[in-house]
Amino acid sequence: MKLVLLGAPGSGKGTQGERIAKNYGIPQLSTGEILRSAIKNGTPLGKKAEVFMNKGELVANELVLDLMSARIDEPDCNKGYILDGFPRTIEQAKGLADLLTKKGVALDAVINIDVSDDEVIKRLSGRRMCSKCGAIFHVAFSPSSKGAICDKCGGELYQRDDDKETTILNRMKVYKEKTKALIDFYKKELKNIDGSKNPADVFKDICSLIDKVV
Repeated sequence: MKLVLLGAPGSGKGTQGERIAKNYGIPQLSTGEILRSAIKNGTPLGKKAEVFMNKGELVANELVLDLMSARIDEPDCNKGYILDGFPRTIEQAKGLADLLTKKGVALDAVINIDVSDDEVIKRLSGRRMCSKCGAIFHVAFSPSSKGAICDKCGGELYQRDDDKETTILNRMKVYKEKTKALIDFYKKELKNIDGSKNPADVFKDICSLIDKVV
């Protein structure tokens, strides 16, 4: 089972990816995880990637694809995998298609967790983090019983800069600009899931979809 998981910031993509991985016994792969692992292990590809990262530059698409190719050849991917946050661009999507063709395999589905702009803003702008212990709360969904004070350690809660509405709107704009091309590229495999439901129901919908196509 080979899946690509798409979703805007705040769509619940990370949470659902973890649930899918656990339920179906396949790894959840992200470029960040693959890069960190390769660099930590000092692999030849990891050393090349580290040069880019040390300069503050984006890792070249060709190198990202080489890292992804090596990762999906590992034994834990024999039953399949979930690509989370990859591909991010149309160039990466085309590169992934070529890569899978060479391996003689294909994607089973591309799942897009669809959430409205208003819902994304509500979810992300309501997050609060403790300045002491780092615990995360939400003013609407999981508030601290002590208001602006962490009920775990007594630290002051604050809103991260990337959770402020102006930043969220910019992140959404960038995501849409990149994702529109991906959605068009994957129109044959793309399956939309209503991400506005509670996480348990979203997961049920995803599993129902997966069980039909795999």
